[in-house]
Amino acid sequence: MLGSLVSRWKRLLAVLAVSLVCGWASGQDFEREPINYGTASEDNPVSQLQARLDSGETKLTFDDRVGYLKAVLHELGVSESSQMLVFSKTSLQRHRIAPNTPRAIYFNDDLYVGFCQHGDVAEFSAVDPQLGTVFYTLDQEQTDKPRFTRQNDNCLLCHASTQTRSIPGHLVRSVYVDQAGFPVFAMGTHRIDHTSPLAKRWGGWYVTGTHGEQTHLGNLIVSGKQVREPVDNTSGHNVIDLRSRLETSAYLTPHSDLVALMVLEHQAETHNLITRANFTTREALHAESRLNKDLNEPDGHRWQSTTTRIQSAGNELVKFLLFSGEAPLTAKLHGTSSFADEFAARGPRDAQQRSLRDFDLERRLFKYPCSYLIYSRSFDALPRESKDFVYRRLWEVLSGADQTKDFAHLSITDRTAIREILTATKPGLPDYWKSSPATTTPR
Repeated sequence: MLGSLVSRWKRLLAVLAVSLVCGWASGQDFEREPINYGTASEDNPVSQLQARLDSGETKLTFDDRVGYLKAVLHELGVSESSQMLVFSKTSLQRHRIAPNTPRAIYFNDDLYVGFCQHGDVAEFSAVDPQLGTVFYTLDQEQTDKPRFTRQNDNCLLCHASTQTRSIPGHLVRSVYVDQAGFPVFAMGTHRIDHTSPLAKRWGGWYVTGTHGEQTHLGNLIVSGKQVREPVDNTSGHNVIDLRSRLETSAYLTPHSDLVALMVLEHQAETHNLITRANFTTREALHAESRLNKDLNEPDGHRWQSTTTRIQSAGNELVKFLLFSGEAPLTAKLHGTSSFADEFAARGPRDAQQRSLRDFDLERRLFKYPCSYLIYSRSFDALPRESKDFVYRRLWEVLSGADQTKDFAHLSITDRTAIREILTATKPGLPDYWKSSPATTTPR
């Protein structure tokens, strides 16, 4: 009896220890094991380009007007059509930013590039499969050996906060901005993603495109520090030409395309959630391994708290991948650049020529509401325990087994189309994805 009592107390203490360690790890202290954010080797588009520059395989051409911008975009596969212009002083080179000299942002699936007129540096945030977002600058002075400099402390003050779920991530904000470009913080700010109503989006951004009677905060400059809501932004709506607002010839294109903005908002938060699932799983497994050793449990012994943490982060990711809570559109959107056509053309497509990159832009962002970032290196680099869970949850939803309210926006047609597209185009799916939903529901 005494032995049984001791065993029960040992188990209770073990559970308490797991809870304490997991609680410590949940602070996402990514500078420690197992992430080692500041010291681990990078493997992302910028670090790969730097390796090509160092070896002499690649050279960057300097332009007197935009420095290394055009050359870097070309080398990194970032289209100029992705250009968006933001005029709020909310980034590293804020002294260069104002309504008449906005900061330009360009992006592809795993890279974001910032450019300021006459800026000291070009700014980069690269998506790294193991480190989340890694930040760099490139001096905008001509040299024989251009070098990307990794930035941690300056960028992480904003880009590793509660706003980014305490991981190195991306942040898209909407703010009221005065005539000098300063945010009017007394009016509040909005962190933006695909769940945000259009009416709260794009404060501090220029926006080109048409959207019917839907409203937004783009192209709006306010006077003074006290603004009465609702603000009349009629003159900022359905704008297709910015030349009356700034000198567009100073940039690579005259656009700040609203479709590009909407894709950016979805993509940035999806990257954050992929990183969170990655970090949470690795931290939970690392803590579990230490506890098993300390408590003389067999290697690989699974604690329920570990499973709970992995599943919690995985469920958040699944909901976002499937556009749960997406703010509906009430009118057709049209951009002004070639961004939408170029983005959609990148595929991949199934035998019926359907792609997760096909736009809807009338009721919602995409025709088939499952994120194209499921094809990304970051998603593929998720730890096995996390990816297995995400795949299982996706199958439960897309097969129709999960009919909960989080996925009520997905019709039977939506679920079938997404499942068929993924089965045809996504390598590495579990075998049960190839079975009929009526006969196979994984446990």
